[in-house]
Amino acid sequence: MTTAGGVRVTAEGLPRWLLPVADAARTVRPEQLSRFLPPERGGRASAVLMLFGEGARGPDLLLIERARELRSHAGQVSFPGGALDPPDGDPEGEGPLVAALREAEEETGLRRDGVQVFAALPRLYIPVSDFVVTPVLAWWRDPTPVAPVDRAEVAAVMRVPLSELVDPDNRVLVRHPSGHRGPGFLLGDSLVWGFTGGVIDRVLHYSELERPWDRGREVELSADALRLDARDGARGVLRRGSRGK
Repeated sequence: MTTAGGVRVTAEGLPRWLLPVADAARTVRPEQLSRFLPPERGGRASAVLMLFGEGARGPDLLLIERARELRSHAGQVSFPGGALDPPDGDPEGEGPLVAALREAEEETGLRRDGVQVFAALPRLYIPVSDFVVTPVLAWWRDPTPVAPVDRAEVAAVMRVPLSELVDPDNRVLVRHPSGHRGPGFLLGDSLVWGFTGGVIDRVLHYSELERPWDRGREVELSADALRLDARDGARGVLRRGSRGK
């Protein structure tokens, strides 16, 4: 299928290891991905690109670290993405596909012609920023060099091996000061949590790629860390947190 915006959506030619992800994306329901679902009205339409590739360290996932000076989600590790622009198209149709690729190109410099979109997950909601988000899944068929295009928006671009994401030693529950607990990933001195951590966790789960991990192991986000994350970023959040068993 090719959208009016020129984005071809197909699962043809995917590597074998990625087929379970494509299969899960076809059947997963919104409530299986998050407890935060879009409101009937309102919310700002946006999209993120969940881009799977295969690099020197095997299958991987493209992530960015947001700049620490941003007004929302500052310093957090996330998928490339952002709000839809009017030229992107219908928010409930092709718009998220076009926006996810455009935003990823603007943030990381990747070439869109080397990216194969194979699925889109149901729309989800980020209450703190009022974004209604469509995660767009893609295969990096022809990888090109990537790096922050504008450091006022993106502090770092990283290709994270799936082997690190499924490693039980890197899995934690993240406890927010509000009491909410959600899945997280320890990647060196960075912490992946919140919306991004939740989507990665659910995709790994329903694709049957995850490995058993200790859900009693926690990282605590302090109120100070959340207030200061625009200055200290995700590393500051992790440094101020406390690791459980």
